[in-house]
Amino acid sequence: MTTFIQLHLLTAYAPSNLNRDDLGRPKTAKMGNTDRLRISSQSLKRAWRTSDCFYQSLSDHIGVRSRRFARDWVYKPLIDNGISEKIAKESAIKIANQFGKVKNEKSPKDPLSNLEIEQLVHISSNEQQAIKQLVDVLISEKREPSDDEVKLLRKENSSIDIALFGRMLADSPAFNIEAACQVSHALGVSTVTIEDDFFTAVDDLNNNDVDAGSAHLGERGFASALFYTYVCISRDLLLENLNGDEALVEKTLKALTESAAKVAPTGMQNSFASRAYTSYLLIEKGSQQPRSLAVAYFNPIRSQDMVNDAISRLEEQRDKFDKVYGQCADSRYVLNSETGEGTLSAALDFVAQK
Repeated sequence: MTTFIQLHLLTAYAPSNLNRDDLGRPKTAKMGNTDRLRISSQSLKRAWRTSDCFYQSLSDHIGVRSRRFARDWVYKPLIDNGISEKIAKESAIKIANQFGKVKNEKSPKDPLSNLEIEQLVHISSNEQQAIKQLVDVLISEKREPSDDEVKLLRKENSSIDIALFGRMLADSPAFNIEAACQVSHALGVSTVTIEDDFFTAVDDLNNNDVDAGSAHLGERGFASALFYTYVCISRDLLLENLNGDEALVEKTLKALTESAAKVAPTGMQNSFASRAYTSYLLIEKGSQQPRSLAVAYFNPIRSQDMVNDAISRLEEQRDKFDKVYGQCADSRYVLNSETGEGTLSAALDFVAQK
């Protein structure tokens, strides 16, 4: 049976604009018939997978998302090493076609844009290495790659970000990878009102006797909330995606959990310094069908002690599910900064254990 690992996090952010909509205002969602502050799943996953928590221990196992890899990793080094324009372009196009559909613009503004593929693709660390090794061969032999050489570029995945969050290649479905990790949108546990920050910028060289006005006027939206985030990981699928490497699975689970607890999205950090650690983390492990505890917050919290009341609601909801459905997890670990219960190091050890 599949073993699931579930993370339930409560993280408080002071006034900020961590994740913006198309108008530049903080994202929101309707929940329980009230407006809630929201951080998208995509924003969270990108912040986590590009964080130091991932790179410090797993830098050799992190992939790259790009459309322009062929022009940067193939065309440019070939040209820099004296290979002809024709061979460099044909080589880049051949290699790019293994990962997606190459652009075919009739009159591109950038003549090299047709070396890019149409959609972003996640390239594993093994595949990056294979591309660079092939380019070295092409430089030394001054030729284009053969069809067989290009096909060999698709390698078994060992990149933790692809193993966790998956990869879809519409033009090469055989190389799709199912995500082992599901991440909810983070939602505020209370009703929110978006406020506006009106600001000015002053020219330091203004002559105040002549021109005392500002050089720029602007406004930006901001808001504050305590967010509930839910993460569900299939440990068995993660192990499969990482080719049975148990040690790498354990490192990956630790890195993901630490990132989820400590890393904030980067939106407008310079303006708001909105960095935060999670106040409460519940880790659950077991083969039972996973479930979110978001229902605890459909009725928004309106109390003055929001953090502790949110923790109480989450634990009450957990116990309610256990009562009617039976024990919903085989084992649990709690980190609670409000009471001093648990430690991050112990939580990381727990999440990595089978």
